[in-house]
Amino acid sequence: MTDGGSGPPLARSTLDRAAHRRADTDWLGLAWERCRVLVLDSGNGGRALVSVEPEPSEPPLLVLVGPEDVPDTAAARAMFLGVESDGVPVFVVDAPLPVLSDTRAVHLLEVGHLLADRDAGLFTTGLALLNWHRGHPYSPRTGQATAIDEAGWSRVAPAGERMWPRTDPAMIVLVHDGGPGRAGRCLLGNNASWPRVPGELRFSCLAGYVEPGESAEAAVVREVREEVDVPVTNVTYVGSQAWPFPSLLMLGFQALADSRSPVRVDPAEIASARWFTRAEIGAALAGRIVDVDGERLVLPPPSSIASFLLRHWLDGHC
Repeated sequence: MTDGGSGPPLARSTLDRAAHRRADTDWLGLAWERCRVLVLDSGNGGRALVSVEPEPSEPPLLVLVGPEDVPDTAAARAMFLGVESDGVPVFVVDAPLPVLSDTRAVHLLEVGHLLADRDAGLFTTGLALLNWHRGHPYSPRTGQATAIDEAGWSRVAPAGERMWPRTDPAMIVLVHDGGPGRAGRCLLGNNASWPRVPGELRFSCLAGYVEPGESAEAAVVREVREEVDVPVTNVTYVGSQAWPFPSLLMLGFQALADSRSPVRVDPAEIASARWFTRAEIGAALAGRIVDVDGERLVLPPPSSIASFLLRHWLDGHC
């Protein structure tokens, strides 16, 4: 467990996962009778309910319901997330969101950075687990249909073959030139697959999957070279967070590069890449307009680890 604070926004949790309970069907049956339930609607983008904040400055609160409020069809597929500090078990179900007053439906990307540690952990874990189940209804070896087992923490085929939730490691790196103060610069890219919004130009940290047989640090060096043809050194781990869209673990790094190195993008992956000063990044994060070739600079959403890496660098933690 983590206590939040200065870490990546979706790396926070207060939940005891109580893994030893996942195969204890008697305990789980009794736990369901007294539990709290997080309802996630996969048909609505994996959204959950949060309270409508009476004041804009107040953080949203994740809304959990009782087992009596869950349809029987959804209850039969409930997945055990863990036990809260007050001893109450928590489950997640995939179902249409209940109609409750003073609530609104939200995506994790919208509110992940605003939620308290407890709520951020529940939402992130529940969504990651739900997305894995939706993507793995069949055995990859036999093609047989699989069923939920171990309270949601595995799937099993008729012949007994078992699969466990998969997390794919990916690296993301804030490449910078080591320069101090407002003139220090970082290298960001505009992904070729991102949809274009008129008047806006979106930039973020460089990222990619860790390949088989490769360390995360080696993936940083390779991906930066492949995407922008810039050599990097001093690869330093900063932190990680789940990115359940659908199943990534983002490993965050910083790396040093010479800002005089030619930037040559791979057009299949990166539409454009360029260096930005701390002054520009700070202004954009503060909501001010930063012009990039006649368009407004847009940076990653606050719930992302890319935003965390940018703020980490902006504060001088290089």
